[in-house]
Amino acid sequence: MARIAGVELNDNWKLDFALTRVKGIGWPLSRKILSKVGIDGAKRLSSLTPEELSKVAGELENYSLEGELARRVRADIARLANIGTYRGSRHQKNLPSRGQRTRSNARTKRGKRKTVGAFKKETRSLMKDTKAAEEKK
Repeated sequence: MARIAGVELNDNWKLDFALTRVKGIGWPLSRKILSKVGIDGAKRLSSLTPEELSKVAGELENYSLEGELARRVRADIARLANIGTYRGSRHQKNLPSRGQRTRSNARTKRGKRKTVGAFKKETRSLMKDTKAAEEKK
């Protein structure tokens, strides 16, 4: 298991894919880093020399990754909320912030449906029965 940028990477993975497992690195950036370092992306992690691993790790230090990236995103959202922007208020309310409709969709962001005013007759009668039983006690 190779450890790059604080992430354990499987030795059987190809290098270009393995780099995408690090938060903040996608396919394009992975290929850009490997071309800058001069290593073939089709190489397996197990076949890399320690010098090659250190070159890749050294190049990754030029980018904000993992925890640093998460802190920066969190700070950006907090800044939006502090200055009172609409986008910041949408983040605070846990609603979509990029103009998507919320009347019929946005279930991932808003969560499971909660019924507010529509009860079935059986449910209502059960509730009345339990209240009546409590009042008799």
